[in-house]
Parts: sequence; C-alpha cells; structure tokens
Amino acid sequence: MSRDASVTLGWADGEYRFRLAIGQLRELQEAINRPRVKLGAPFIGPATLFEALRSNDAWPHEVREVIRLGLIGGGTKPADALDLVKRYVEDRPITESSVYATLILGAALFGSEEEPLEGKSKAAKMTETTDSPLPPSTQTEPSSEAGPLER
Repeated sequence: MSRDASVTLGWADGEYRFRLAIGQLRELQEAINRPRVKLGAPFIGPATLFEALRSNDAWPHEVREVIRLGLIGGGTKPADALDLVKRYVEDRPITESSVYATLILGAALFGSEEEPLEGKSKAAKMTETTDSPLPPSTQTEPSSEAGPLER
C-alpha cells in the first residue's frame, strides 16, 4: 500500500495540491509551538491541532501555517505559497480557511479518499473472507443449555 497523503482542493483562485510530508509536519510543529513557548502554553502535536481545527479553535497562525506548508509540500514554490496565503487566508475570515486546513492536515494524518490503494491490508482481506476477525478456534457456538436467568 502506498499513499502520499496529498489532497487536491479547489481553493483560492484554482485547484491546488496540498501535502504535509514528514518535513512539513516537523516545520509545522515548530511553527505552531514557537508562540506557545513564549506564552507558557503547552506544546501540541498534529492530532491535537487537527481537533482544534475541526472545532474552529485553532489559533490563526496555525491555520495559516497548515495551508502554507501544505502548498509547499504539494509542489508550490515557497514564495508563491506565501503570496497565496497572504491573499486568501490573511485577508479572509479565519473559519473559512480552517475548513481547508482541516482537510489538508486530515489527509496527512489519515490519508485522502482520492488516493488509490495499491494493495489491500491484511485486515481488509480478512473481513472479506469471514464475518469475524477472530480465528475460528476462538469462536463459540450458542449453547443449547439454559442459562441461570432462563430457568
């Protein structure tokens, strides 16, 4: 199975490919936690940031950085990504951009529906052949004896 955790979205003035690979996730973590250190706030990781984005509780610079770094990871030149973010994130309502940031970070963490799977996982193959993930030796048949409440 091979996934690159990218997502293509209609955003700003066209369609853009966004991707947060390990390098961008590291840079994102540094960018979002730098202001937290100054304020004495706790560090957060990508999963906590995802939840904050999903609930519209992320800090504005966090939303901005997810989109900027997602553009760069998706192949946009850094200077162009910065221009796009200034124009379409900083000059617009932050909750509008939060939706896109959530989709971008979600693709990095969980994959994207648009990504084709090259193979099936062992679990997927297992569920195709049986209704239960348990091996046959541990499955039990219903007992014909009456239990204590049925007597």
